[in-house]
Amino acid sequence: MRMEDLPTDPHKPYEDVMAMLLGTFFVALGVTFYTHAVLLTGSTAGLALLLSYVTSSVTGWGFGVWFFAINLPFYYLAIKRMGWSFTLRTFAAIGLVSLFSELTQGWVEFAAVPSLYAALMGGALMGIGMLMLFRHRTSLGGINILALYLQDKHGLRAGYVQLGIDGLILLVALTQLPLDRVGYSVLGALTLNLMIALNHKPGRYIGVS
Repeated sequence: MRMEDLPTDPHKPYEDVMAMLLGTFFVALGVTFYTHAVLLTGSTAGLALLLSYVTSSVTGWGFGVWFFAINLPFYYLAIKRMGWSFTLRTFAAIGLVSLFSELTQGWVEFAAVPSLYAALMGGALMGIGMLMLFRHRTSLGGINILALYLQDKHGLRAGYVQLGIDGLILLVALTQLPLDRVGYSVLGALTLNLMIALNHKPGRYIGVS
């Protein structure tokens, strides 16, 4: 594809807003499946889920509060590497996921959800939501930004940093959750990442904001 073949019309503001609302809602709904089944995912979302499980009886904080709080230190790195526009979009997306994940707990009730279904459906929903956000130059911040920053400053491969941190979260989870919960969580993470890998490729979707 040649540069002159690329579209010149950027996303309209209302398209960005719609994508952010729907994308964050899908992610929050996926998190609701995971919360109900006591599963984990990667990055800051996984850390927020783990902390909500371990500390809920002490702090009373759910996923939404932990997710918002954990991401606060990463905004400085986002500004330095990605700029203000990306950072403000990311801040809004994180705030909406935090809000929607708390509200969805009251909007949706599960009588029973098999763990396998929760892992697959939750992972797919989060993957779809993240794709919508990516395509409108928005992210859910966190460890991915740290990984990119360390790659720029110290030459550490971002993928290895991300993998190492996610692996550490998984190891901690093994000390706090039953083995089958961790196994289903790995399956859900594979579903999420496969969804993104198959659909977020250069040239498959062209759009700018």
